Amino acid sequence: MLLMRDTKRYSSCFFIDAHQDVYSCNSFYSFIGGYSYMRWLLDHSPIRIGRIVASLLGLCLVLMPLASCGTTETLKSVPLDLGIPAEALNSKVTGSVPDNTVLHVRITFKVDPKLMQKAQNQKIEPGKPSHLEEFAKQIGIDDGTYQKFKDFFSPQGITLKLSKMRTHLSIDAKASSFAKVLQTKFVTHSYNGRNFYAPDAKKPPMVPQFLLGSIEAVTGLDNYSVQPTHQASFTPATSAKAQQAQADCSPPSQTLLPKEIAHAYGVDQLWNQGLHGENMTVNLVEIDGSMKSDIQNYLDCISFKGKVTPINVDGHPQDVLGESTLDIQMVAGLARSANIKVYQTDGTSNNVDDIWVNVNDELQQIIDDNVNNANSGSTVSISLGAAEEEMSQQDMRAIDQSIQQLTKVEHMTVFVASGDCGAFGSHQYGNLSVSFPASDPWSVAVGGTILQVDGGQARAQETSWSDGSNRSSCKNRWGTGGGLSKVFSQPSWQNQTGVKNNLSNGKRQVPDVSAAAYDLAVYFQGQWGSVGGTSAAAPIWATSLALVNQGLLKQGKSFNPSPQLLYDVAKKNNRAYYDVTQGNNLYYKAAQGWDYTTGLGTPNLNDFYNAMVR
Repeated sequence: MLLMRDTKRYSSCFFIDAHQDVYSCNSFYSFIGGYSYMRWLLDHSPIRIGRIVASLLGLCLVLMPLASCGTTETLKSVPLDLGIPAEALNSKVTGSVPDNTVLHVRITFKVDPKLMQKAQNQKIEPGKPSHLEEFAKQIGIDDGTYQKFKDFFSPQGITLKLSKMRTHLSIDAKASSFAKVLQTKFVTHSYNGRNFYAPDAKKPPMVPQFLLGSIEAVTGLDNYSVQPTHQASFTPATSAKAQQAQADCSPPSQTLLPKEIAHAYGVDQLWNQGLHGENMTVNLVEIDGSMKSDIQNYLDCISFKGKVTPINVDGHPQDVLGESTLDIQMVAGLARSANIKVYQTDGTSNNVDDIWVNVNDELQQIIDDNVNNANSGSTVSISLGAAEEEMSQQDMRAIDQSIQQLTKVEHMTVFVASGDCGAFGSHQYGNLSVSFPASDPWSVAVGGTILQVDGGQARAQETSWSDGSNRSSCKNRWGTGGGLSKVFSQPSWQNQTGVKNNLSNGKRQVPDVSAAAYDLAVYFQGQWGSVGGTSAAAPIWATSLALVNQGLLKQGKSFNPSPQLLYDVAKKNNRAYYDVTQGNNLYYKAAQGWDYTTGLGTPNLNDFYNAMVR
């Protein structure tokens, strides 16, 4: 039968014969009359005519709308729901997206949960390549389905690229091309004090129903999701005049140094066992850049022996805001022989794209780069996020699947900062919300604390990090993010005594664990200073687990990348975490056991490691 995306203009269509083979109709675009179309049929093989005519049911598809031909539901064009709230989609239209604007659209394909579970249960063989290319043929789309997508997006100027795991399709083209293919137009809106673009609500994007069944999420057709918060709060230690004098290794005395964090959390006890991150990789997901001179000065100060590798994804970052600098230095200070891969993209506010598309592209790049490396014990650290209610459903579903692939298929634990606005992830005081992707159940959400050490660098006191001195504006200073998800169900590992509480409601609880997030020493813009935020806590945990995995691999033992690991360890050894029982996040209070400010607590890494070894 013949499927047309626009039965009035005949601009694009497919043949689907009795064997469900798909053929492009480009070869007869010029034949728009029934008589000419009949002449085309008569000029071709009778056998082929028989196969096609059996499905065409005559010439009705050429002469009238598809619905009038009595075709099956699977061949209808249907609207694509982008999951944008109706009040936003119907808000004031302020203009149109210029036709020559390049949009970066991404399709995430559905994956059989049984295959994901199979990958998760696959035995980890230390030191052996994983060869996931073969598994990709099972978990991803097959060649026939991919060909149907290529045929649908066939107009000239549209570029397609399929990921190595065959679960993620990149499509880059001008807005005019997407508008033509999807029978829509792109308009701009003003809503709740911000601007975004999306397909016109009166003319939603249309796709064939037989393609829709393969789609988990489509992103990049809009930028409704708010930009992720990612700027670290840096406080210079001295005036600008003293910057040059600080180009040494003398951080201000009141800040937490890497060696103090290492001693307080037991990282140095792993150092004493020869575990410094050799052959281990910590992957950082960034939307800002760093100054090479800042990084090099810090690495020289700590005698770093590993390697820092920047990897640009979707362009080079335009800004240096301190987040990437902080993450690199946190990892390097605790694992001085590790490989640090910095996946960085452009997160500037003048970028018309959905920045979450770029973030997911970074996650997909990590997946692609590790198809043969799933037994390595590598970890991922993400220090950005946005309130769940300010995200589109499509962006959340796409990133959720990427995090699941990283965890289940490539055996990498993904740590995500829980946010720096306390219990109010939307930056609106009094509006309870949590930050995504920390709220994703397959990520390890990391909260923040105020850690104090004594003269011997031992852990002296630790409280939940919060600052309610200015409740009119968060500016990433209200404190450790935590609370209850409004989107994700509670994972099985949180449905247990000691985690469930009188506020539990069947939803995901945040955070899982925590670490120091206040007054940490960092070298930024040519000077030493202090930095705070759960942005520091996430890489501390990602690095700590990489060292634990190194020790396990060294002994020929397997490791567990699932967030469930953190809860299993707590059951095995109640000394694996320091329970933080003082403080709050401006709504929830710290308490004995798991709580909404610091989760299970901060790492007592030697006992954590011993629980894993046994």
